[in-house]
Amino acid sequence: MPSTHRRNRLAAVVLTSLGLVVLPAAAASAHVHVDPDETAAGEFSVLTFRVPTESATASTSQVVVDLPTDHPLLSVSTRPIPGWTASVTEAPLPAPVVVEGTTLTKAPATVTWTAQPGSEIADGQFQQFELSVGPLPDAGTQLTFPTHQTYTDGTVVDWTDPTPASGEEPEHPVPTFTTTAAEAEGHDHATAEPTDEATVSVTSSGQTSTDASTDTLARTLGIVGMVLGAAALAVALVSRRRRGDAA
Repeated sequence: MPSTHRRNRLAAVVLTSLGLVVLPAAAASAHVHVDPDETAAGEFSVLTFRVPTESATASTSQVVVDLPTDHPLLSVSTRPIPGWTASVTEAPLPAPVVVEGTTLTKAPATVTWTAQPGSEIADGQFQQFELSVGPLPDAGTQLTFPTHQTYTDGTVVDWTDPTPASGEEPEHPVPTFTTTAAEAEGHDHATAEPTDEATVSVTSSGQTSTDASTDTLARTLGIVGMVLGAAALAVALVSRRRRGDAA
């Protein structure tokens, strides 16, 4: 009994510890954040903004994302969402910027998604908003996307808080990511699409392996057959000798 009691107490402590770890992670995952499918400099990327509703009394009816103007994006397009309208608004830049050989005096500045009646994001639900943007700026550039979430009761939540030097997550962290080094030219093709020579080499290797396996099996069966034949001959000779002796 004491042993069982100690095991129960240990289980309770473990579960409590897990709860302390899991609950903050679940709370953090409920924040608005952005997930890029590509971060390499010079590439285009699909940015997915995951927006959950964190109100028990109202639904999300509008989402506005501010695009970076210190590192403007040359191209921005939205993916249609049933029940929502989307618009991209341009604005003048503080100073002309050259991107991929193009001089920009204005650039996409905001993207606004608005829900049609009945399509709002209710409590306990989330919606994903996707943007195709590019080209991405130099490696090591931090791109921030201040996001403004409007509820049906008029409340606006601004996801604009930078992460402090301590690394502690703020109440309303701004969606952000950092670009990485450009990929080597032709690297993807070399990895995803092997040349004909490589394919032939792989195929030839496979055939050789198959032929070797077949040859080994044939030799084994041959040896087994010889052993069985010899055994049968020995039995026959012994039987004949016994009959001779009996006669």
